[in-house]
Amino acid sequence: MSMVLKGEAVWIGLAIMVVSEAATLAKIEPFWSWNTPIAWTGFIIFADAIVFRARGHSWMQSAPLELALLALASIPLWLVFEGYNRVLRNWYYVGLPEDPALRTFGYAWSFATIWPAIFEGADLMSVARASRRSSAVSLPHLPNLPDLRDLPDPRDRPGLLSAAIGAAMLIAPFLVSAASARYLAAPVWLGFIFLLDPINAWLGGESLWDDWRAKRRDRLTNLSLSGLLCGVLWEFWNYWSRAKWHYSVPIMEHLKLFEMPLPGYFGFPAFAIECFTMYVFLRRAFTRAGRTIAL
Repeated sequence: MSMVLKGEAVWIGLAIMVVSEAATLAKIEPFWSWNTPIAWTGFIIFADAIVFRARGHSWMQSAPLELALLALASIPLWLVFEGYNRVLRNWYYVGLPEDPALRTFGYAWSFATIWPAIFEGADLMSVARASRRSSAVSLPHLPNLPDLRDLPDPRDRPGLLSAAIGAAMLIAPFLVSAASARYLAAPVWLGFIFLLDPINAWLGGESLWDDWRAKRRDRLTNLSLSGLLCGVLWEFWNYWSRAKWHYSVPIMEHLKLFEMPLPGYFGFPAFAIECFTMYVFLRRAFTRAGRTIAL
């Protein structure tokens, strides 16, 4: 891609977002029914172009294969939360295409934008904050994996405790009544952080706890800000769409900004951090000695 096209990508991404939302407000198809995946595609292009302008490298320009694999991984990763929602019953979809194949394609496209949007948003926040460190989520080439049969150092009690707490959080919704499970969204949105971050550290991967102990705060801050930004955009683009989701949470359900009850916005920064820990773990799972495979 030429430098001209790279510069124009900012305007292309912005135009996609603006046109899609304007057409959605006017109830013009296909935008009205497909606003979420179209607008998020525009955001990813837009954010990536700004990051590239600022740094000279970005996910799309410097690691397009990994970005594509990240988008593919985003689908099953989000399906984990769709699975939990069968127990939590916190949201449901309306206005979806009646044709099963078209509906499945819509799900796949929408879910494939989630992790890329969070990570591009974190890089965008890093640029906006003029961070002196590199990308909030750019992952370096990793050293060889330790033997997966090795146990963590038993002296790492904080890590062991964190993993145990995370596992308990993720199991809890399955151990209570259906009525009680609806109140356990917060443990699900936090559980993978507590469970996977110490495991990532034991496997030699990126760890937010290691960042914290080393007094490196940028990555955590950028991910949190990205989660909040993306959360507001998700709800904004969803609100006027024909194909959309509604929430059925049992806490402050009628005090909303767009479709989301106000307390729910506190979950978006945690979700962005959770996206990071889940992706690092998945990436390490596909890394083998002497060779690094994206994801």
